Amino acid sequence: MDYSNLRRQAASMKKSLFDQGYLDEQFCQVEDLQDDASPNFAEEVVTLFFKDSARLISNIEQALEKYPKDFNKWDAYMQQLKGSCSSIGASRMNSECMSFRDYCGQGNAEGCMKSFQKVKMEHGVLRQKLEAYFQLLRQAGPAGAASRPAM
Repeated sequence: MDYSNLRRQAASMKKSLFDQGYLDEQFCQVEDLQDDASPNFAEEVVTLFFKDSARLISNIEQALEKYPKDFNKWDAYMQQLKGSCSSIGASRMNSECMSFRDYCGQGNAEGCMKSFQKVKMEHGVLRQKLEAYFQLLRQAGPAGAASRPAM
């Protein structure tokens, strides 16, 4: 198997995730924390993010149903999700979380609902893309995570 080709594919995929706005510099900082003692650190952090974010999304869904127009409660839940997004560099999700929070501030329930649907969509797309990225990195071997996309 041509590992250098797989590494190039992984680097290209990562650059594409940046170019399309799915990720920001924070993701590189998470990857930079990997070392020989924890070579899969970034993947583990992202896996934990998706587990936690799925729980937070479920909490938000329940709050939207149980507490109609309780914008403070909705905003507090979304703030937690936004923080999680920021911590791994999930830029598009983070932006949509900010839109949701803006709608909460305006008291716009319809805007919140539409924005929340976008948050869920971005979550699903990002999960698919990062799962494919990490799968490619595993195939490429340990040197695959070392490259930083050109900004």
